[in-house]
Formats: sequence, structure tokens, C-alpha cells
Amino acid sequence: MNIQLQNFLEEFFENSELNRLHRNYGGGRIFSSPLIGIASGEDPIFQKFKEVVGSEHLTPTELWLACGQDAVPSSQLRVISIVFPFVKRIRDESQKPIVLSNITLPAEIYSVGRNYANPFKKETCRQIVEFFKKEGFNAVAGMLSEVFTIITKGNFYSNWSERHIAFAAGLGTFSLNDGLITEVGCNIRLASVVTDAPLEITLRKSDDPYANCLYYVDDNRKECVEKCPAKAITKNGHDKIKCYNYMQKVARKMISRTEQILKPHIRRVNSKQRPPVLPVGCALCQFGVPCMDKNPISSEEK
Repeated sequence: MNIQLQNFLEEFFENSELNRLHRNYGGGRIFSSPLIGIASGEDPIFQKFKEVVGSEHLTPTELWLACGQDAVPSSQLRVISIVFPFVKRIRDESQKPIVLSNITLPAEIYSVGRNYANPFKKETCRQIVEFFKKEGFNAVAGMLSEVFTIITKGNFYSNWSERHIAFAAGLGTFSLNDGLITEVGCNIRLASVVTDAPLEITLRKSDDPYANCLYYVDDNRKECVEKCPAKAITKNGHDKIKCYNYMQKVARKMISRTEQILKPHIRRVNSKQRPPVLPVGCALCQFGVPCMDKNPISSEEK
């Protein structure tokens, strides 16, 4: 069934009109072929996330029950993580940022692609849920559920972290800039689905959370630090508040340039629905770095 799911997703990525840039940018694909990883619902790492992410982070069983599904043994659940790699064109053009009024902005093509990614990710999750229903199984997705929320009390995290889910599913490890370095790099988006379908588990290559990051091999490798105009990345890691504040500046400038073609996105913060926003992202620390489009550790080993 893993192969069936992979084939289904590759076809959906190829044919979905939601995986298309606006015609102003040629209308080409936003994401290339997806990667998938599968974790067991009983993997003890999900309990560990309550310590390393936040106390309100959900386990697969907690998400399953919160979405109204009948109780099943955690060993019966599978957590599917999906990597959405940006296409080469977006990555290439994004290595030439825009400098406007002393503010460094990402390339417009990235901001638009990043904005359009949200509805595509949600539709991907819906399609996966329907895929399993047709096969006689149940499935739920955090980003489709009202239980999913961003939490700002005491820290800044979501109660279903797609990056951590992807790590649990063996798709990559973290970087100094807090991104996830997969075999197709860190310039990606992520989504996940929990199902009771009997999928084959994909094992993690390493439980070291930073195994793919060059900085933790050679502390002179700090390209992402140099790329960040907010100075939000240091040898101590990623300052989420500095990053967030700079992203607000980016959003104001970029939205003024592209507002007419952007798609609204609704999110929940501290369990309360917020008015629609127009997310455009930043990701300047992901472009022109060794981990942009590959796992640099694997590349060096080869």
C-alpha cells in the first residue's frame, strides 16, 4: 500500500491545478514529486515531543480521538508525513533576493508559491483521507482539524509540528536554522495524515536530531547564519521571535506587491480562529545554502 500511496500522490502532484503558480509567473508547478515517510503511532518519540516541542503537542492517538475517530490501539495507527519540494525554477530564482527600502525580500516567485502551497497542502491531505476511505480505512489530518492550533503562551509552536512528524517518519533531521533537511533539501513544505491502514513503517536513519546539518559536523559552516537579514540565527540556534518580527516586515512589503493574486489563509492561534491572512514566508536562510536542495551530509559521503 506504500507504493500505491506514492503513485497516487505523484499523479495528484502532477495533475492538480492547485499545484500551479499564477499565470503571472508562467503557471508552472510549485512542487516537484513528493516524498513520504511512515511512523508507527506507538513510537515513543511522540511522547518525547511533549518535552522538546511543548506540553500541548498531540500524540497520534490524541489527534485521532480529537478528530472523532473510534479508539484503536496506538500500534494500529500509522503517521504519514509528506515532503513537498519546491521545483528547481523557484529555488534557482529565489537565490536572487529583492532589496527594497533597506529590507531584503525573498523573490516574488517564492512568496507566491509559498502562499499557494497552503491550499494545495490541505487538498493533498483531503485526497489522502479519501484515498484511504475508498480502501476501507479511516484517516485524519491535523491541518484539516479544528483541534490544530498555534500556541504562543510561553513558547511559539504548534500542537502538531509537521517538522517533528517528518523527523519521526525518517524523512530528515533539523538544521541550525530550525528547518528540516531531507534528501531533497530544506526548501520544502510538509503535511501529514494519521490512518489505521496497515502501511509499512520507514525507519529513521538516525535519532540524532541534527545528523544532516553541516554546522554540527564543522562549526565553520554557517551559511544560513550569513543569509538571515534578521540575525535570527546564531550558533545557539534559531530565535523565533526575531524571525517572526522580520517576517512581518517582509509580509507588509511583499503583500503590497502581490496582494491581488494571493490566497487567504485562516489559522487558529491559542485555539481561537484568527481573521484571514496572506502568508508569503521568508526562507532567505534556505536559498543558496548547501542544504537547499539536498542532504549535504549524504552528498559529502558520496
